[in-house]
Amino acid sequence: MNEAKKLLYAHIFAYLVFAILFNTFRDFFNPMPRSAILIDFFMSLFFIGGLRISKRLYLESFKKEKLKPTLVIGATPKASAIIKNFISDETEYWPTAIIDDNPSIINTYFSNLKVYPMAAIEDLINKLHIKSVIIAKDMDSKELDRLFEKLKNLDVEDIKIAKLLGDRVEELKDISIEDLLARKPKDLDTEAIKNFIENKTVLITGAGGSIGSEIARQCRKFGARKLILLDNAEYNLYSITEELSDFDMVPVMQSVTDKEAIEKTLAKYRPDIVVHAAAYKHVPLVEFNPKAAVINNILGTKNVIDAAIENGVKKFVLISTDKAVRPTNIMGATKRVCELYAQNVDSKETEIVSVRFGNVLGSSGSVIPKFKEQIKNGGPLTVTHPEVTRYFMLIPEACQLVLQAAAIAKGGEIFILDMGEPVKIVDLAKKMLKLYGKENEIEIEFTGLRPGEKLFEELLLDETEQKTKYDSIYVTKPTVYDIERLNKDIEALLNVPEEEIVNKLKNIVKEFNHNVN
Repeated sequence: MNEAKKLLYAHIFAYLVFAILFNTFRDFFNPMPRSAILIDFFMSLFFIGGLRISKRLYLESFKKEKLKPTLVIGATPKASAIIKNFISDETEYWPTAIIDDNPSIINTYFSNLKVYPMAAIEDLINKLHIKSVIIAKDMDSKELDRLFEKLKNLDVEDIKIAKLLGDRVEELKDISIEDLLARKPKDLDTEAIKNFIENKTVLITGAGGSIGSEIARQCRKFGARKLILLDNAEYNLYSITEELSDFDMVPVMQSVTDKEAIEKTLAKYRPDIVVHAAAYKHVPLVEFNPKAAVINNILGTKNVIDAAIENGVKKFVLISTDKAVRPTNIMGATKRVCELYAQNVDSKETEIVSVRFGNVLGSSGSVIPKFKEQIKNGGPLTVTHPEVTRYFMLIPEACQLVLQAAAIAKGGEIFILDMGEPVKIVDLAKKMLKLYGKENEIEIEFTGLRPGEKLFEELLLDETEQKTKYDSIYVTKPTVYDIERLNKDIEALLNVPEEEIVNKLKNIVKEFNHNVN
């Protein structure tokens, strides 16, 4: 249509100029009748336009025979851009029909393609010999999962999700396990996050890790004035500083276990907000290295909290975990001690809050990268137990909810993020095999629970949780623990031989039931 408009405008301009010349020099053009101008206008438009259209119809017909017949899901502006791009550009896809669940547009035409109801998907795939499906509408994970299962059962292997940049198709990406498991919060309050972060100096410990680096990205997105990125892992710190090189930030290569260094850093930069994400989180590794976990997780957290209080930090956010609830492993028990310290320390002017959530999709310790590597290597996929379940959330959404919870905190709370429905790891493994088309080639092996591992993770310590003004965020009542006694217990824990650490942790965390499998 744009080309047709250009052709029309060119004709109008040319014939308008000629009409002026004709009337100005009428004697020169006699005996030519004035009606010839109008007749020539329409004939020229018809023949030039017809030639262009014929060429396009021929090329489209020629292309159509060579390309994959493709079904587009969703009669949306995104679908219109996809169809236009595919017809005009070099691509392997040819849109043949559109499916939508909006009854008001069924049997109408959208970008010259007929719109069919979702119920017709099976008939269309068989009738039109559909080889590929492109999803051009936003779907929640459950809806997307149902569609994925239906398409796989109909032997459609090529399923893409379209991403646009302006009115152009920027990317056609394969549907991923993250797309199928993501639980996007419906009550995300970006205004509250912006008010909390904007024009603030934010210090993030563990800034090079999965959570810390995403917190840094979100702080940049929501207008932080300055970022202090603290991590003792050189490469991780280098990676995030390179990514944020266009932002006002300071990389600090430091361990949270170095109390003096941490105190100097906070005194120097005087952050408004501290987000403490540094921790050892890998359950089996921590089981084999309990002393290192106690020093890094408990002493490190205590050092950062104490330094934050001493330097008048307005808000301190402790990143906690669902494994701190009735812990069965050393990692969870150490994080529970951190929660107890955060809740009971004399915080003076500092508001200290803990935010507890489950697994995040794609993090360095997640099972998903492990499964991807096993599939790449030809399998098998190793699952610890057929009944083991976990909560999952996308890293950006989890980090946004962390900041949202911190924004409403008054100090002393433990916030719990609603992680949606738990997922069986064996079902996750089966789903990933389907995604890669390897369900008949790679087997799943059960290896047994690892030391300290639970079958089911929990997010609440008891049933005393309370709703906040956001459905995605809950808050628990504080657990009272005499701070002098807790300080003595932590001191004793730091000085006992490694083999006595579990018993000392049980003295502090009464609900700690160590599972050594």
